[in-house]
Amino acid sequence: MDIASEIRAFSPGCEQEQKDKAQMLSWLNTSPDPFSRENTFAHFTASSWVVSPDRQQVLLIYHNIYRSWAWMGGHADGDRDLLAVALRETREESGLENLRLLHNGIFSLETLTVDGHVKRGTYVSSHLHLNVTYLLEADPKQTLRIKSDENSGVAWFPVSSVPRKVTEPWMVAHVYQKLMERVLSLGE
Repeated sequence: MDIASEIRAFSPGCEQEQKDKAQMLSWLNTSPDPFSRENTFAHFTASSWVVSPDRQQVLLIYHNIYRSWAWMGGHADGDRDLLAVALRETREESGLENLRLLHNGIFSLETLTVDGHVKRGTYVSSHLHLNVTYLLEADPKQTLRIKSDENSGVAWFPVSSVPRKVTEPWMVAHVYQKLMERVLSLGE
């Protein structure tokens, strides 16, 4: 299934996702290249929320640009298979080799603001990430590895500690809390 079909098939779990879904579908229909960061206003990204098999831990990286513990993910860079992007970025940023998709299809959608910043010596203007999130599972016993050009830490945390570890209040309140609650509801 192509990403436009996947987004259309996604059932929003809240008003934020409903509005972001409409925005993403509109951008897919109107943007000349929505999967490239050459599109400096907005482009697609993919993230993963990685949990342990018992769902009691989540894997986070210490993101160098945001200076916060965060999920893993990155730019599509032309790739329309956003699950493949999420898996690639998770492997690159954490060192994990064995990952399992826990939820068939998209787990959540978010339009995220990115403040202007310097990356590899070049200024990047403020823009939007049209983000597709996937739920993955990994064994905490796997070896972790830092990707020093992007993060300075990789660690498993108890789910309950995420609000204290993440220093981005908006991400905690509007994204990570939603993801944590959604993971818990899978067991019901």
